[in-house]
Amino acid sequence: MKNQQNQQQESKKMSSKIIMYATSSCPYCMMAKKLLTSKGVEFEVIDVGRDAALWDELREKSGGRNTVPQIFIGDHHVGGYDDLSAADRSGELDKLLEEVK
Repeated sequence: MKNQQNQQQESKKMSSKIIMYATSSCPYCMMAKKLLTSKGVEFEVIDVGRDAALWDELREKSGGRNTVPQIFIGDHHVGGYDDLSAADRSGELDKLLEEVK
């Protein structure tokens, strides 16, 4: 059963253009969700919670980062909320979002 869930999750990740690794209690994750929602884009949230395998996946994909949120737009690793917010202020976020539409 767990293997089937992992396969479904992998397939969902590959089809999502915007992915955010987060936890449910993280205030920066909530701010990142609010910012992305304000842009009118759909995104997938992967709640890493206490799942060691998802934390390992997050670290591998993010070059060793061990904090949430970690946001990916297409193949581009944006980083955390501070990075997302800076990209929004500079206009880079809109360019990235346009590329995945």
